[in-house]
Amino acid sequence: MRSSVGYTQRRLRKWKNERRKDGCSIIMTQVLPLMTNDTSTTEEPLALTTNVNAEAGLLDAYSQAVIKAAEKVSPAVVSIEVHKAVRNGPTPGPYFSPEMHGNGSGFLFTPDGFILTNSHVVHDASKIEVALTDGHRFQAELVGDDPDTDLAVIRIAGPTFVAAQLGNSQALRVGQLVIALGNPYGFQCTVTAGVVSALGRSLRAQSGRLIDNLIQTDAALNPGNSGGPLVTSRGEVIGVNTAVILPAQGICFAIAMSTAQFVAARLIKDGKVRRSYIGVGGQNVTLPRRVVRFHNLLTENGVLVVSLEPNSPAQQAGVREGDIVIGYGINVIASIDDLQRLMTEEQVGVRSSITVLRRGEKLELPIMPEEAGRQPARLPQAA
Repeated sequence: MRSSVGYTQRRLRKWKNERRKDGCSIIMTQVLPLMTNDTSTTEEPLALTTNVNAEAGLLDAYSQAVIKAAEKVSPAVVSIEVHKAVRNGPTPGPYFSPEMHGNGSGFLFTPDGFILTNSHVVHDASKIEVALTDGHRFQAELVGDDPDTDLAVIRIAGPTFVAAQLGNSQALRVGQLVIALGNPYGFQCTVTAGVVSALGRSLRAQSGRLIDNLIQTDAALNPGNSGGPLVTSRGEVIGVNTAVILPAQGICFAIAMSTAQFVAARLIKDGKVRRSYIGVGGQNVTLPRRVVRFHNLLTENGVLVVSLEPNSPAQQAGVREGDIVIGYGINVIASIDDLQRLMTEEQVGVRSSITVLRRGEKLELPIMPEEAGRQPARLPQAA
């Protein structure tokens, strides 16, 4: 009996010792690897950590790109306050001011004070004031503006200024990161970011002409952003913010820097962009199929002449109201925009021909365009 009890006690001690060893083994195989970063048993936690770090790195890179671009360009961004006389308004009194006030944006593109902005911001302004980001304010003079491209150049006098670096808008790609800077609703130097949504867009200016080669972006623009720069992640200006489509969201436009540089150079040199005109006001029409087939025309559309300016090149050439313009020189004319694009500086004083349809008859008339003056848009669009 005593030997059986002793045997049982020995078996019980042996079982307890084995349990202690098993527990120690569990601790050694499961806990210690976590303490010593043994990747053979902790692949899943480390992989999760790596993914989180990678995403954080990408977000940080995006933020750094926007921050560096904004810091580089911000000193060149200006706030523009304009005063415009009210025409045909009530008699000035305590409740009515003879002047209207407006705000816009712009940016210095030369160290000697030349500022690029939109024409609709400063056109017909009686007084222009510019505020820099450091708080200094200057009176500005209008160097020149071009309503047909909605661009203008103004200038401030002072010491050397920080100028923005101009980039190559022709190298842009859809999906590229862009940053817009400006002063929406008077909030100074506001920064928004987005991407290039599309390239080569067209939009009609207030003068009636079509502005080509616009940049579409979803970087948020608001009233007051007009004239501000659109820049790349490297801080290079590749566009001039100009318009948004309301009430749509995320459809904003900027004038390409290739266009802006061409126009700015002409404005600084001559105060205007020289263009030719023939004095025709017209609207797009579709030609009858039988006329297209009879004359074997290359277009099914043309420009119906609805008005002629007195003593204009078109009137002197014999163009009449009711004619349909279908060609100019060797170019086919299918719309008023086709005709306007041909009215460049190079065409001033150059003899050419205009092809019209008159009561089913095809006529080719000699014409010589003249230099266009600062005339308002004509009925309903003009060239």
